[in-house]
Amino acid sequence: MNFKELYYYKPTPKNKESKIVERDLIIYGGTPAGLTAAVQARRNGLSVAVVEFSRNIGGMTASGLGATDLGAENAIGGLAKEFYNEVAKYYRKEKQWRFEPKAAQSIFASWMEEYNIPVFLNEHLHEVIKKDREIKEIIMESGNRFKGKVFMDCSYEGDLLALADVSYFVGRESNATYKEIYNGVQFGAPHHKFEKWIDPYKIEGQEDSGLLPGISVDSKESLGYQGQGDHRIQAYNFRICLTNNPKNRISFPKPPNYEPQRYELLLRYIKSGVWDAMKLHTPLPNDKSDLNNHGAISTDNIGKNYEWPEGSYERREEIFQDHVNYDLGMLYFLSNDERVPQSIREEVASWGLPKDEFMETGHWPHQLYIREARRMISDYVMTDHNCLGQSFVEDPIGLASFHMDSHNCRRVVIDGRCVNEGDVQVPISPFEISYRSIRPKVEECTNLLVPVCLSSSHIAFGSIRMEPVFMILGQSASVAANLAIKHNTSVQEIDYQELKQELMKVNQVVEWSSDMKDDPIKRMQETFGE
Repeated sequence: MNFKELYYYKPTPKNKESKIVERDLIIYGGTPAGLTAAVQARRNGLSVAVVEFSRNIGGMTASGLGATDLGAENAIGGLAKEFYNEVAKYYRKEKQWRFEPKAAQSIFASWMEEYNIPVFLNEHLHEVIKKDREIKEIIMESGNRFKGKVFMDCSYEGDLLALADVSYFVGRESNATYKEIYNGVQFGAPHHKFEKWIDPYKIEGQEDSGLLPGISVDSKESLGYQGQGDHRIQAYNFRICLTNNPKNRISFPKPPNYEPQRYELLLRYIKSGVWDAMKLHTPLPNDKSDLNNHGAISTDNIGKNYEWPEGSYERREEIFQDHVNYDLGMLYFLSNDERVPQSIREEVASWGLPKDEFMETGHWPHQLYIREARRMISDYVMTDHNCLGQSFVEDPIGLASFHMDSHNCRRVVIDGRCVNEGDVQVPISPFEISYRSIRPKVEECTNLLVPVCLSSSHIAFGSIRMEPVFMILGQSASVAANLAIKHNTSVQEIDYQELKQELMKVNQVVEWSSDMKDDPIKRMQETFGE
């Protein structure tokens, strides 16, 4: 496996002659939000450039997340729906929501070619130049400069909004902040918890022997209380594309920094009689699957991502490699360590990395699943009141419909046993997302739109953060950008009724009505197999 090419950040030498790129719309982040925004911009006749940090476009959709976190099908319109129609065409089906990474990569690449959209890869944001609340240009480490009339932050981290001095939050707000009930510290979740009493100490029963890897050092005094705010964020992992086809399968290689002791806790859990670490193993076409976290101990590298949102590029690279080593190490451990029951070893070894995916990165997905990072604070903050149908917005630009979903944020010791904390899985009906939540306060920036790290509480973002929703919001943001440019006004001053009319023209679904079929309880049961 070629890990030499599997990295998050490699410093870019400064160009001897830097490029100056001027476009109507500059999009930072080649995520699905950025790509739908770019396509819509071209359809509106705008000039556009996509500036991407990594060497790949398509974000998580093109990097292993092939089992779409969908919610209600009828809530998806516009370019998001077009994408899934293209997926169906790719597989010659009438309808197809699940897909291989290479299928998404092919569709996104064809979009960029069809609309003649320039994509600048491996461009690391260095500086944002503002004047009178307006971004004039963004400067990269390479020295390249991108100038535009409107800018869009479509990154998973919100790096552009931060460098533009736009207000944001990292972590979990307390329930008291927005009078919510599912935010902050959350104990007692029914899912992804320890089903057995598992001793956390290196020598069982001996506290002074120290904690096993993967357990927070939080003391009893710092456990906090239900609903308390903190700096923690939900765990990251890789959405790992696997295959059980022997002709296309590569056995799991040992990662560069393999530490079998990281899986002692998992081994104890297995020996207690619980084997569910690979239960959320969703089938994809052509004998493949999308492996996600499931249960108390699985692919989520709990508690090891707190520094990512505001970390330097170098620090993020360290965190990225730690997640590679943890996730691949777990698969290697389960399929090779003789302490693991033979039946489990054989089950895990029947799967492997697909030869026909991610060839440039050793068949391992290139994008870490950044489930949340920064979140902008604007004039309107989406909260669990919106998710639960208790509050409604006056300026909807799209719908979210997946349940409120937060993965665990830490693993602690309570009364001598392991406890996961932070998981939330609450069913909802589709709800509307406010335009005000994707644009900053007028006193902070007048020509920036943020369809990914939008203004939302931690737990509301847990529903909004799905890839189809990012496609929806990216397209809606692009429509808004076009109006701001057309009328030579700020993104705050565009007329919402005109925006709504334009969204309807591009088949965006902006309102949910009771006659649209949806069963949130059934969807959650399908997700958790219950």
